[in-house]
Amino acid sequence: MARPVWTGVLTFGLVTLPVGLYTATEDHTVHFHQLQRGTSDRIRNKRVNERTGKEVDTDKIVKGYELDEGEYVVVEPEELEEIAPGRSKVIDVAGFVDLRQVEPVYFARAYYVGPRGKEYEKVYELMRAALDRSDKAGIGTLTMRGKEYLTALRAQPGVLVLHTLHWADEVRDPADVVPGLPRRATSGSKELRAAEQLIDALTVDWDPGDYRDTYEERVKRLVAAKRGGEEVVGEAEPPEATNVIDLMEVLSRSVEQSRSRGGEGGGGKQPAGRKRTPARKGTPGRKEASDRKEASGRKGTSGRKDAPAREKSPRRRRTDDLAALSKAELYERAAAAGVPGRSKMTRDQLIKALGRPGAAA
Repeated sequence: MARPVWTGVLTFGLVTLPVGLYTATEDHTVHFHQLQRGTSDRIRNKRVNERTGKEVDTDKIVKGYELDEGEYVVVEPEELEEIAPGRSKVIDVAGFVDLRQVEPVYFARAYYVGPRGKEYEKVYELMRAALDRSDKAGIGTLTMRGKEYLTALRAQPGVLVLHTLHWADEVRDPADVVPGLPRRATSGSKELRAAEQLIDALTVDWDPGDYRDTYEERVKRLVAAKRGGEEVVGEAEPPEATNVIDLMEVLSRSVEQSRSRGGEGGGGKQPAGRKRTPARKGTPGRKEASDRKEASGRKGTSGRKDAPAREKSPRRRRTDDLAALSKAELYERAAAAGVPGRSKMTRDQLIKALGRPGAAA
C-alpha cells in the first residue's frame, strides 16, 4: 500500500475532513545513465563549493535569498514553516467552479485524496458524490514541501482527485510567445464546416487504455538491436505540410476516407499508439445523421395536439429518475444506449440526452 505524500485536513464551509494525498501517476520513461565515451564509467553530479571546489554534505547546505550580488539572507526550513502556521496542513476550499471553465494549461500534477480513518469515510463519500452530481470542482490552496499551490478538487468514480494548478502569472499569454498567430476562422466558411465534419467523423469514445507509449517501445527495440549487432531502421519522415490552396480538397477527401474506414461508428486513421475501438451498433458517426434522426422524431409528433400530453408525463418521470444518478452512472447508460458525443457531455446534457424519447434510460 502506498504511503501518502502529504497529510492534513480538507475544509469546505464548516466541514473538516482529515485526508492524505497519494501520487496518482508514475513515470515509465526509459532512463539512461551518463557515461564517459569509450568507457563504462558513470558520470556523477556533486554539490561543490564554487569558491573552494570541495564537495559539501547535504546537511550543511542552507537556503539563501540573494539581496544583491554576493549578499544573501539565510533562511532555515523551520522559519519557513513558522510563517505559515496551520496552512501547511490544510487544503482550504474557497469556492466551486464549473470544471469546463478551467483551461487545461493551468493543470500541473494530480493526486488521489483519501480519508484518514474509517470514521471519516461517510463524510468523504458524501463530498465525492456531491461533487460528481454537480459536475464542479472545488478551488482552494495547499502548502506542500515549502511551496503554496492553487488546487482543484474534483470527483472521479470512487475517489476524489486533487489537481495542482499553475498561478495566473505563471501561464504565459500565447500572443506574447507564439509568433504569427492567425486571425479567427470565418464561422460560415466551407473549410471550417469541412474541418468540423472531419472532427466528427474521427470522434471516438475516450478510453486511456486504448493508448500506449510507442516511443518507449521503439527505444527498447533500439537497445535490443544494438545489443544483438542488428541494423537499426529509422522511422519515416513526417509528411509534407498541406498547401492552403488544396485545403478544401484535402479536407473533403479526409472526411470520405474516415467514413469509409470507420463505417457508421466513425474513426478513420488511428493516432500513433492507439488500438482501434470497434464501432457500436446504432451509434451514428456523423453529426448530421444524429440531427436528422432527432428532427424526424420531433416532426412525427408535432402535428398532433394531444401528443405532448401523452409524451410529457413519462418523459418527466424518466428525467426525474435520471437526476438521481451520478455522472458515472449516467455515462454508463449513455454508452449502453449509444448516445453520440457522450464523452464530451456534462451531467445535465447526459440527463437531457437520455431523457429523449427513444433513448434507453
